[in-house]
Amino acid sequence: QVQLVESGGGLVQAGGSLRLSCAASGRTFSSYAMGWFRRAPGKEREFAAAISWGIGRTYYADSVKGRFTISRDNAKNTVYLQMNSLKPEDTAVYYCAAGYRGGGSSSSYAYEYWGQGTQVTVSS
Repeated sequence: QVQLVESGGGLVQAGGSLRLSCAASGRTFSSYAMGWFRRAPGKEREFAAAISWGIGRTYYADSVKGRFTISRDNAKNTVYLQMNSLKPEDTAVYYCAAGYRGGGSSSSYAYEYWGQGTQVTVSS
């Protein structure tokens, strides 16, 4: 069982930055691929970024590529999402997810555990 707790969300002006954190319980964090997904108001949940277990290969949605960076600290059981050059369309609830020995899939079905989410609001 893995429990995930996100933090770092908030209100920011367009062009600003935020860093989200996701703290995981358990001793096998390094064996999990970690993903960030988001759900904007009135829209379906969508993939934002992921990092594989093992070598930590990263993947990004086209909409965030070049602006967001996902990273992990296995010693701290934490995954981060650094978000720069934020746009109003980035406004969403951001969810952290964990998938055992995953490659960093963009599909939500590849992840077994999910956090409760953290709200990010970008004002224009």
